[in-house]
Amino acid sequence: MGLTAARRLSTKTDTSVFKRLGTKNQECIARNHQLKSAVCKYWLQGRCTRNPCKFLHPDQPKPLTLKSAHVWKNPNTHNSKTSPPNGKVQPKFIKNKENCDHNQIAMNTEHKASATQVNPDQSKHDHKTENGVKNEKCHNLNSWLGDKGLSMIAQLEGHSKDVTGIVLPSGSNNLYCGSKDKSLRVWDCNSGQCVDVINFDEECGTLVEEGSWIFAGLKDMIKAWNRETQTAVVIPASGGMVNAVTMFEDVLFAGMEDGTILSWKSTSKSSFSDEATSLKGHTGSVLSLIVGAKMLFSGSADRTIRVWDVESLECKHVLNGHSGDVTSVICCNQYLFSGSLDKTIKVWGATASGNIEEVYRHDADDGVLAFCGMHDAEEKPILLCSCKDNGVCLYDLPSFAVRGRVFTRQDVKAIQVGPEGLFFTGDAAGLVSVWKPNGEAVR
Repeated sequence: MGLTAARRLSTKTDTSVFKRLGTKNQECIARNHQLKSAVCKYWLQGRCTRNPCKFLHPDQPKPLTLKSAHVWKNPNTHNSKTSPPNGKVQPKFIKNKENCDHNQIAMNTEHKASATQVNPDQSKHDHKTENGVKNEKCHNLNSWLGDKGLSMIAQLEGHSKDVTGIVLPSGSNNLYCGSKDKSLRVWDCNSGQCVDVINFDEECGTLVEEGSWIFAGLKDMIKAWNRETQTAVVIPASGGMVNAVTMFEDVLFAGMEDGTILSWKSTSKSSFSDEATSLKGHTGSVLSLIVGAKMLFSGSADRTIRVWDVESLECKHVLNGHSGDVTSVICCNQYLFSGSLDKTIKVWGATASGNIEEVYRHDADDGVLAFCGMHDAEEKPILLCSCKDNGVCLYDLPSFAVRGRVFTRQDVKAIQVGPEGLFFTGDAAGLVSVWKPNGEAVR
């Protein structure tokens, strides 16, 4: 495969998590076991203290065990605590000894958007733009985070269509954004300026970071840049638009528009195998991919999730239950989360028999578009979920209590987390917004 010079560009499981099912699941379990024995009503309420109990306590799902020690495995970024290969200094919005002025607004703007309740439909168009960054005049956003609030500290303008991926490599000063406007924009985190634009011949279906690699999924190909070796690779990928990309060790996976999943073996730090292996089974476009517990989880427009062994590449399970496109999958602790256009978030766990079953369901406000995970200052997990109501909701886990919510002009298709509680959203209007919690740090 020809190469060209790159452009500059587990701990002990907590079995109490999701232990008690929702009311509908509880009633279903009770009916299924009624002929065998009576289900303990106190267990259903989560407060049975008898051990042993003469009534039935349905078996709990065995937690999924993830290889990584990190709680979250996000679909658009490589979770790693290792230092960046390029050794660059951290951006200004990272708090460290060399740069301790954390209150300075990131992305070259000194103003915060109001965090008071505002009708998201009441859009004011008196925006000021400088170097592609919108400032405090943007009041069309409604945001809140408990009593503290969320601040929109910057908006990055430049894309003219849907932002489909956002990447902030660890230790890098650059933010990378891919879009359906057939371009990838690179923003300097210190100045807030767009420092590079890479134009494609096709729309960008996804943009992800895996290790030292940045992958842009296009129609029938993947363009990849290795930040360590400073090389660029074009990987042919027949099957239409590349909607999702992920890696496990040295194997690259791509979710395709025609329903196949393609895989390539990395042959070096700057190349992949010429021939792709096809994983077939889905009857609709593959929309999302994530790896956990040496399994590849794929969400599809055929309304199913398939579970593949990453070594044998065999399909081990097919998870049914969603009635709409499965748009996003993500792993947290020992559980798989799936989001769908059917307006539900499902949580899946492995049983003692080796099956994977639904253990919890949460009804979202609208069809789910994208997931991302982060932690608060107490290391508690928070799920960021964007829906078709133009909103992004922050859920505390495992309770699914709403911690905060932001609204944008159009649907958010891409979410990325940054340091010190920052997170980024990319919407269908091409706008990238930078958010920061006003009080207790979230990371």
